[in-house]
Amino acid sequence: MKGRTKMLKFSKAKAAVAAAAMGFMSLSPAASQADENFILAHAMNTDHVFHSLSERFLGEVEGSGLNVAYHPGGDLGDWTSLFEQSMQGVVPMTLTWGASEFDARLDLAYLGYVVSNWEEARALYGPGSAMLGVYNSILHDLGVHAVGIIPTDFGSVVIRKGVGAMPVNLPEDGNGLKIRVPGLPVAVDRFNNFGFSAVPIPLAEVYTALQLGTVDARSFSTAVETYQLRDVLETNILTNDYFETAFWLVNKDWWEGLDAADREKLQGAIDSTIEFSWGEAEAKSNEFLQKARDEGINVVELTDAQLQALKDITYEKEWPAMEETLGSEVMNQVRAAIGLK
Repeated sequence: MKGRTKMLKFSKAKAAVAAAAMGFMSLSPAASQADENFILAHAMNTDHVFHSLSERFLGEVEGSGLNVAYHPGGDLGDWTSLFEQSMQGVVPMTLTWGASEFDARLDLAYLGYVVSNWEEARALYGPGSAMLGVYNSILHDLGVHAVGIIPTDFGSVVIRKGVGAMPVNLPEDGNGLKIRVPGLPVAVDRFNNFGFSAVPIPLAEVYTALQLGTVDARSFSTAVETYQLRDVLETNILTNDYFETAFWLVNKDWWEGLDAADREKLQGAIDSTIEFSWGEAEAKSNEFLQKARDEGINVVELTDAQLQALKDITYEKEWPAMEETLGSEVMNQVRAAIGLK
């Protein structure tokens, strides 16, 4: 029944896309055959960064002969459905995340300490970067191509009010503190390796778990999320063990079938938009960290030695374990990208 439900859901989304495409084309009878008409869709509402980036991109391509039917808000499907529809070529372009149900190697997104600061992140994930090539070595097997990587923020550790702990020298300071992690083996293993007692809890239940004392801490918390949970938190330790990103995806066959000049225009507009997003993402992170401080949350930066200790644990324990899922080829590409032997 679950498979049938998913098929019906996809069929409805596909029908919606077909209707959207027909309507789009019928509104442009005067467009020359040389003009390229295509759909850009994502699943997030207009408050999300995906919308502001999409609007900036639309401004970049305005008057170029590239006609974009823009569908925000998930009206053509949720983010996993849009990933699948891009694989099928139904939606040529989408902003979404890596759906590891289609390829477990996309769990690469959760690998710890690929980068640990904004300068490293921009160099490794920015337009034309090494990690873009690593991800495309996976995505091409699914029939999609990442034309860019969209930055969000670093994930770190936050401590519940009343705990009074300051776990900065890990694994010693972990001392079995109960920490909420996502339900991913890599997340559970990482924080157990850091000396905590990892407890997988769904994101929707995190606030209640902190409020009731079910857990002492939370992992993978971005600056915005820390601020949102400010009334139940006392400390934010910037472990920066995880860097959250999303993909700007296109269907590979569609992309390669474009006229070279159109493809160049699109890539230029996307690169310009993503370059802008890096400054915005870092500024937003700093803004919400300061807001957290203003609300009385103690924001703690690790020393170089404390940070290196966490990296050493991660490279020694987590990376070899992840290699079993990702494969040696992908892991060697990542090691080469960050200069790790």
